[in-house]
Amino acid sequence: MIKSMTGFGRYETVTDEYRIAVEIKSVNHRYCDLNIKLPKKFNEIENTLRMMMKEIAERGKVDVYVSYEDYAGKGTHVHYHPQIAKEYVKVAAQVAEEFELHNSLSAERLLGFADVISLEEESNDLESVFPIVTQTLQKAGEQFIASREREGEQLYQDIKGKLAYLLTLVAQVEERSPQMLQEHRQKLLEKVQELLGDRKIDEGILATELIVYADKVCVDEETVRLRSHIDAMSETLDMQEAIGRKLDFIAQEMNREANTILSKANDKELSGIAINLKTEIEKIREQIQNIE
Repeated sequence: MIKSMTGFGRYETVTDEYRIAVEIKSVNHRYCDLNIKLPKKFNEIENTLRMMMKEIAERGKVDVYVSYEDYAGKGTHVHYHPQIAKEYVKVAAQVAEEFELHNSLSAERLLGFADVISLEEESNDLESVFPIVTQTLQKAGEQFIASREREGEQLYQDIKGKLAYLLTLVAQVEERSPQMLQEHRQKLLEKVQELLGDRKIDEGILATELIVYADKVCVDEETVRLRSHIDAMSETLDMQEAIGRKLDFIAQEMNREANTILSKANDKELSGIAINLKTEIEKIREQIQNIE
């Protein structure tokens, strides 16, 4: 099943002691651009989370958000650092004496300096929480993959339908091309007859002219290759792997053949068919940009 590069997944693990939430979002990107935002206390498992995400998403700009709320925190402890406080008091007294100022350093102001006191939050044992974070990521990843597969299925059905329409257009090209050649032969014959009047037409010269013209406008090779590319794309869509880059390459080749057909079309009707070919291929290329 093909996957879209656009996806979303979210999962929460809630206990009496904590809440862990993981949210995964992704949009189109040529490569895999992975960004993980998580609390600093989980930094040591970031590499583990990255390795897990590489298994979940091969391409796309992927953002992962991890949040943690501690319900069972055992309180906040205030630590006083007397040596640092003494240094502040000493310096304040020296400045006041040197500049003949009133020393107004109060205890309240002294405690306002960040390094005089420090706060330590006592929380759950993070070592026991880490496995829960990875499990929550795995669950969010499952939802994320499911959302990508749902959109991928829509893309699959739509592209398959467009490929069927392309085959119809190719058949129209194959039908119109010999008709165009025959019409040109008739016009050439009438023009030569008009110029020669009652004189006999040299069939050899006429045949040579038609061969030269046919060589210029013949699109048999292009339609054969185009059919081959359409079959290749249809088969690739059924592969169980990341196929976005391969599909993009095939679409480029299809567009190349359509351009050649358009350039050779010396006929309004055939030109219209070739333009429809190019338009439909461009629609497919746009959709392929969203396939992993």
